[in-house]
Amino acid sequence: MDRHDMLLSPAGVDALRTALARADFTSNGIANRLGPQATGGVARNDFRAALRATEDRDPLATLIRVFICDQTEAESAVAAALAPLPVEEALAGGIVERHGDGLRAGVDLEPYGDDWWVLADVPASARPGRPLHAEHVLGIGGATQTLIGATVRRPVETALDLGTGSGVQALHLSTHARRVTATDVSERALRFAATTAALNGQDWELLRGDMVAPVAGRRFDLVVSNPPFVVGPGTTTHVYRDSGRVGDAIGAELAAAAPHLLTEGGTMQYLANWVHVTGEDWAERVTGWFAGTGLDAWVVQREVADPMAYVNLWLTDVGDTADPQRMADWLDWFDAHKVEAIGFGIVSLRRGGHDEPIVRVEDLRQRVEPPMGDRVAEWFDRQDWLRARDTDGLLAARYRAAEGLQLRQEATMGDEGWAVDRQVLAMPHGLRWSEEIDPLVLALVGGADGRLPLRDQLALLAAAHDVTPDELAEAAGPIVAHLVERGLVEPVAD
Repeated sequence: MDRHDMLLSPAGVDALRTALARADFTSNGIANRLGPQATGGVARNDFRAALRATEDRDPLATLIRVFICDQTEAESAVAAALAPLPVEEALAGGIVERHGDGLRAGVDLEPYGDDWWVLADVPASARPGRPLHAEHVLGIGGATQTLIGATVRRPVETALDLGTGSGVQALHLSTHARRVTATDVSERALRFAATTAALNGQDWELLRGDMVAPVAGRRFDLVVSNPPFVVGPGTTTHVYRDSGRVGDAIGAELAAAAPHLLTEGGTMQYLANWVHVTGEDWAERVTGWFAGTGLDAWVVQREVADPMAYVNLWLTDVGDTADPQRMADWLDWFDAHKVEAIGFGIVSLRRGGHDEPIVRVEDLRQRVEPPMGDRVAEWFDRQDWLRARDTDGLLAARYRAAEGLQLRQEATMGDEGWAVDRQVLAMPHGLRWSEEIDPLVLALVGGADGRLPLRDQLALLAAAHDVTPDELAEAAGPIVAHLVERGLVEPVAD
C-alpha cells in the first residue's frame, strides 16, 4: 500500500482488528446476538430492541451500542471493548470521541459482508445540527450498493477504483483482482481508505488526485467509479457529492477518459446523473458522450427525479435544508438551463477494438434479478455473439425461448367473443424485460425449440403466412437480433 496516513498506527490497526474479532463484532455475530426482531429494527433505525438485548455491556454489547446504536457509554466499558487498542489512541484517531460523561462513536465503523469492516464518517442523520466536513467520507449508502451490485465480478489482473472514499468498492475489487489501485481527490478520504484496507488485511495502491489524473498513461482491466455525480451549477461544498463540473459534465468526462484507461477487452462501470432538458431527448444527449470513443456502451436509467425533489434530496443529505438561498440558486440554475428532470443510472463500457461499437442507452426501471453485474456481463456476451454473425449467420443458428418466458395477453370482449388487443412477452427473471409483439413474432418465438435452424423455421412460417421465405428472412434478422440482445430467445450451441 502507498503510504497514506491512517487513522491509527499500524499497531493500532492490528489491535483494533483483534478487538473486533475477539468480540465477534461482525455482521453474523451481531445478528446472532440481537436476534431477528432487533436486527430488523436496527435496519429501520429503531434501536429499542437492540438496546434491551445489550444491557449487560460485555465487549460485543458495548461495541453494538456505540457503533450500531450510536449510544454514549462509560469510558471503562468502551476501553474494555476496544482492548488491546488503547483508548488514548482510539480518541486521537477519532475512532471514538468524548461526549457528556462517556464516549461515543467518532466514526462509522460498520461490520460488512462476512468478515469485513468499513470505516467512514458518521452520517449527517446521526449528528443533527453538526455540519458535515467538506471532505466528509461516505459509508455504505444506496448508490454504493448499486455500484457494488452492478459491477462485473469476473477475475482480472488489475482494477481501479476512481474516487474510492471509504474504500468499499476497492474491498470488493480485491476479491477478483490481483492488484487494486484506488484514487481520491481527498487526502482525508485516503486516510479512511488506508485504514479500511489495513483493517481487512488488504494491500492497495492509493493515489491522491482528481479522478483519472493520478493514473494518467496507465491502463486497467476493470475500472469502477462512484464519482461526485450530483448535477448543478458547479458549486463545490462537499467533495463526495460535488465534482466542480457544471451540469452533468462529470459523466461525459469519464466516458471520454475510458478509452485511455482500459486494456483491450477491459470494462469500466460508473454511476452517473444526467439532465433531461426540455425539447431534447435525454438518451440522445447521453449517447453523445460516447461518440468517437470506440467503446461498446450500455447505459441504463434506473430513476428520474424532478428538480425540486432532487435538490431537497441532496441538501438533506448534507444537512443543508436550512439554507433557502442555496436551494433557490440551485433551482434557478435548473430553470435557466431548461432542466425538467434528472436521471440516475449505470454506465457500462467495454474496450473491444471494434470498428462499429454498440451503444445502447435505455430505460430500465423494472426490478432486475440480482446481481446486476451478472446481467451486464451477459449483455456484453450476447453482443459478442451477435457481432460475430451476419444475417446468414443468424439464419443458420438455432434458437430456443428463454427459460420461463411468459406470454401475457390483453383482450376485449365483443359480439364475437374475446378479441386480443395486445400480446406481450415477459421475462420473469434476469433483466425482466417486457416486449409487445405481433402474431408473426409470437409464432417465431413459439417455434423456437432449439431443433431447427432459423432459416428452416422461417420457411415453415412463410408458407403458413403466404409470404416468400426471402422476404420473411430479411425482416426476421433484426427482430431476432433484438430478441437475442434482450435475452428473450437464446442461441443453442452446436
